[in-house]
Amino acid sequence: MNWPATERLSLTPAPGGLALVQELLNTASAGHADPVDLLADGELDRAQEWADRAVRAWAEETGRSDVRLVLTAEDLVKLRCLRDQLRRALACTDRDGGAVRFTSAPVVVALSGDGALTVEPEGAGARWLASAVLAEALLAQASNLWRRLKICRNEPCSAAFYDRSRNNSGVWHSVRGCGNAAHLRACRERRRAQPESSVKL
Repeated sequence: MNWPATERLSLTPAPGGLALVQELLNTASAGHADPVDLLADGELDRAQEWADRAVRAWAEETGRSDVRLVLTAEDLVKLRCLRDQLRRALACTDRDGGAVRFTSAPVVVALSGDGALTVEPEGAGARWLASAVLAEALLAQASNLWRRLKICRNEPCSAAFYDRSRNNSGVWHSVRGCGNAAHLRACRERRRAQPESSVKL
C-alpha cells in the first residue's frame, strides 16, 4: 500500500504530488471499516509509520529523494490542525469575504540547469510535512487540479477524494455507497414532511 490512509478507504489516489494532500486529509477517522485517526494523541508510532510510508510514496511519485521525518507528539497536534484547515478550505468558502488565516510553511524555490523551477519543502517533522503539503496544493492550483480534490458530502464519511468525472461534478467519494445513502435519507425526509392528509389510501 503506497498511500495507506487513502487506500484503507478503498480510494484511488490523486495524481502526482497532490496525493500527499489527499493522504493527510484521509488520516482522519471516519465512518469506514478502519475508523482509526492515524494522527491521534498517544499514537505516535502509528503516525510515524504513516508518515514514513506517505513521504516515501510522495518521493517516488514526484521523483525526489526519500526523506526521513521524525515526528513528535507536538507534531501530531500541528498536523491535525493543518488537516482541519485543509478540510475547511476544501469544504467551503468564506462567504463573509473576510480573510481566514491558515497555516503557512516555508518552501525553497530552486532553478535547475534546464531552466525549470522546482518547489522544495523545508524544515523538519510537521514543519517539513506542512511545507510539502502546501507546496503540492499550490502546484495543484497552478495546474487547475486543486478544484478536483473534494471532501465527500456524506458527513459521517468525509473522505477526501479526487473527482475524475468529466465535468467535475462529483460530490460523494462513492455514488453507490455515500450517494445512495444520501438519496435514501432525502427520500425519508420528504416522506416525513408530507402531511398525513396528502397520503392516498
